[in-house]
Amino acid sequence: MAKSVMVTYALWAAGGPLGLHHLYLGRDSHALLWMLTLGGFGFGWVRDFIRIPSYVAEANENVEKERETPPSMAPPPVSLVRFVGQVCVGIYFGTVALIGLNSLSFFYLIVLPLSVGAGVHLVSCIGQQTSDLQKTLTTCLITSPIFYGSTLSPLPISLAASVTAAQNRRAKPPRTPGSKQKLAPRLYRLGLAWLAFSAPLGYCIFHNTTATLYYLSDCVAALLDIFWFLPWLRNVLEYILLMPYRLLCVITGGGYYEEAWRKVLEILLKEYSEKEKEALQVLSLEVEASLEDITRSYRELVKTWHPDHNPSKEAEATFMKIHEAYEVLLRRHKPHRFK
Repeated sequence: MAKSVMVTYALWAAGGPLGLHHLYLGRDSHALLWMLTLGGFGFGWVRDFIRIPSYVAEANENVEKERETPPSMAPPPVSLVRFVGQVCVGIYFGTVALIGLNSLSFFYLIVLPLSVGAGVHLVSCIGQQTSDLQKTLTTCLITSPIFYGSTLSPLPISLAASVTAAQNRRAKPPRTPGSKQKLAPRLYRLGLAWLAFSAPLGYCIFHNTTATLYYLSDCVAALLDIFWFLPWLRNVLEYILLMPYRLLCVITGGGYYEEAWRKVLEILLKEYSEKEKEALQVLSLEVEASLEDITRSYRELVKTWHPDHNPSKEAEATFMKIHEAYEVLLRRHKPHRFK
């Protein structure tokens, strides 16, 4: 059945940021990207308003002239928009992995490069072209150790992977008659991909909110530090990146300084996580305990349970438990970088 431009525009308006119009047109890779980035961070969704007629024509296979001639073996032309999208989505996927999966072993050597490579490859597969997944992931795996442990490592990894994907771009093979798949299996695969992307991030946010916010703020600070030689550009980026924070400050009645940020954190993080509650119990502290109270209790318990001073069998295990509890609570009370 031929696809309708009017129906596509209706779906674009009703659920464009979730990729409903791309799903209707059979552009599953594009639909998945829009689901994971909310319409290409909003910009792609707006751009689709102009691109929809060409998407519909492509879905309806209105390319009779091309059908009459043998398919060209030349690679598709380089697209600056696609390249920028590959870099941005690669960084986005890498940042999500840093937030939700950085506790895994060999994270910087395997998990992070594979995450960045998946984001880059997803963009490279949109439309009528694709790329070499194996070469893209190999580039990520080779580049990642060079920037091992860096907060900004997704940026150079994504750049290298995007260059590789662009160099190995090729046209997708034409679909054979009858190869169109039903909607249910397509939705099933898209749902699994969305779940694989969002589950680690959701777990991290709900079980370690403080560390997540601190990590995001550290990423912003590290990004701004790159532009120290262009103060005007740094100020513009800071204003844009900190817009949500400024809005929260207005809501709470505070200014744009550390005291206001601390007030925002108190509102966002007023509830302790389960891990933090257990840490408070280990150090025999109340919820209202200050950093000084935490440090004082920690030092007193260390004196009692340190294996060098306590010969009991459970001393070492208790000492480690006390130290871990102290580290958990120390991260919560860690001073923020922004002033």
